[in-house]
Amino acid sequence: MKVLALALLALFVAHPARAIDAAEREAILLHGPWPPEATPDPSNRASGDPAAIALGQRLFFDVRLSRDLDRACASCHLPAQAYADGRPRGEGLRPLDRNTIALANLGGRRWYGWDGRSDSLWAQSLHPIVDERELAASGTLLRDRLEREHDAVFGPADDDEIFLVDIAKALAAWQETLVTPRSAFDDYRDALEAGDAAGMAAYPVAARRGLSLFVGRGQCATCHFGPSFSNGEFDSVGINYFLGPDGVDRGRHGGIAALLASPFNLLGRHNDDSARTTAAPTTHVALLHRNWGEFRVPSLRGVKATAPYMHDGSLATLAEVARHYSEIDLDRLHQDGQLTLQPLHLTEAEIADLVAFLETL
Repeated sequence: MKVLALALLALFVAHPARAIDAAEREAILLHGPWPPEATPDPSNRASGDPAAIALGQRLFFDVRLSRDLDRACASCHLPAQAYADGRPRGEGLRPLDRNTIALANLGGRRWYGWDGRSDSLWAQSLHPIVDERELAASGTLLRDRLEREHDAVFGPADDDEIFLVDIAKALAAWQETLVTPRSAFDDYRDALEAGDAAGMAAYPVAARRGLSLFVGRGQCATCHFGPSFSNGEFDSVGINYFLGPDGVDRGRHGGIAALLASPFNLLGRHNDDSARTTAAPTTHVALLHRNWGEFRVPSLRGVKATAPYMHDGSLATLAEVARHYSEIDLDRLHQDGQLTLQPLHLTEAEIADLVAFLETL
């Protein structure tokens, strides 16, 4: 009896006393399972092709993608830092205005970049190659340097623009394979689904309390939902957008304008999806005033390794992020955002619990 009593006591200590109700259980289960099934991108004929994936991986670390042969994609997207760079804002040939986005779990998204200026991963991969602040190269330059490698995978290209897009598609094919591993949260989530009490008990108590806050009173799961912990869209969350060389970062508003003007969007000739089903979201996107100052809702998978946070890198730690939402200034939000975001007025203990949960992702 004494052994049984000690076992029950241990289980009580390992788990919060409050039982999970049906609504909370359902909300938690919606954040899995993980990892997702790999699905090729119909807009990219290189997607899922082993030869293209291998080429994309080599090119990611190849300085020949830069005009001056002095930097590669991996110069800013560091493998040791979850393919981010640990800086508040990216550093290119000239200073960049936004935080470097970590590269993981990119397959199947609708929009790419902080402002969604790309509607495919291959188009997003193309931007830093030609951006004068970053690699500052061109299709003509890359053809001179990489024609043999390119032709071995894609065959000869009809023009320099197609060559450039092919290089970006190879990079995208490799980036699609970068998937964050299973986490302590995934083990807990799956144990919850299976009714595995021992598996559930292995999850830290503080993380469990933070998870309850995340899917409950905090309403974090309103935007950070699903297996990737992101709705893939954009929102204003009270972070400064008066940045950039012209004094303001338009965010999603500028991204939509750039997307619609781009020859590389999914409505153009480089989309390999003959049915153009992948272009449907681009067809319907509209430029609205409310998009000013909106930025992409990032995935929280692997978030512990991707500090600093927010589009401008202004919050150094996850605790600072939690405090931002705890005391959010409603005057800095668009009206649409105010309907969801409200100051949470978290205690320091609740902030610590929320961080403990986020670190299990």
